[in-house]
Amino acid sequence: MKHGKKYKIAAAKFDLSKKYDVASACKMVQDMKFANFDETIEAHISLRLEKNATVRDTLVFPNQFRGEKKVLVFCKGEKVQEALDAGAAFAGEEYIEKVKGGWLDFDVAVATPDMMKDVGRLGMVLGRKGLMPNPKTGTVTPNVAQAVAELKKGRTEYRADKAGIIHIAVGKCSMDGEKLVQNINTLLTEVGRKKPAGCAAGFVQSVSISSSMGPGVWVDYKEGE
Repeated sequence: MKHGKKYKIAAAKFDLSKKYDVASACKMVQDMKFANFDETIEAHISLRLEKNATVRDTLVFPNQFRGEKKVLVFCKGEKVQEALDAGAAFAGEEYIEKVKGGWLDFDVAVATPDMMKDVGRLGMVLGRKGLMPNPKTGTVTPNVAQAVAELKKGRTEYRADKAGIIHIAVGKCSMDGEKLVQNINTLLTEVGRKKPAGCAAGFVQSVSISSSMGPGVWVDYKEGE
């Protein structure tokens, strides 16, 4: 893979073959920033998974770095006001028809269990955009107030891809270094909890972080930390 001049200059600043503690790795990534915009910092976690197995869950980072999400709740009855009071941008069963018609002016969708029979028919629309409510990510729930509150605080989904690697944004280059470290440590703790029972050491095979445009830095991660 070919890299540009700025990338090569940034990469030459450090020994990228070594592993570093989280704080040092974060500082390196921030110091290597060269784009003229506030780059997103991502973590890449390679897991040892059984064939056809995956890891999927959500977490709330202690320090937010994205704008507030517009939440749509598919619900009816008293749940509508409950969702709106919790901060949902939209709530009600009438939004099923709006979405069916192509309306997608929201960032995340939540549904009460009794609505899923109808919401499921929106699979072709919501599924393509990654917006389909799912009980595994807490977006199919009778407790809409809690779901909306957590999503507005920045609850984020993560999952391993087919290669067993989690790719997830953890912050911005402009963030305070300590806050970035806290976010990454929170992620590593949550992923570590997903280690299957009976799995030998080595569930987390490697961890690296990088900015949107910059080179990756290996993190010296030890299970159980």
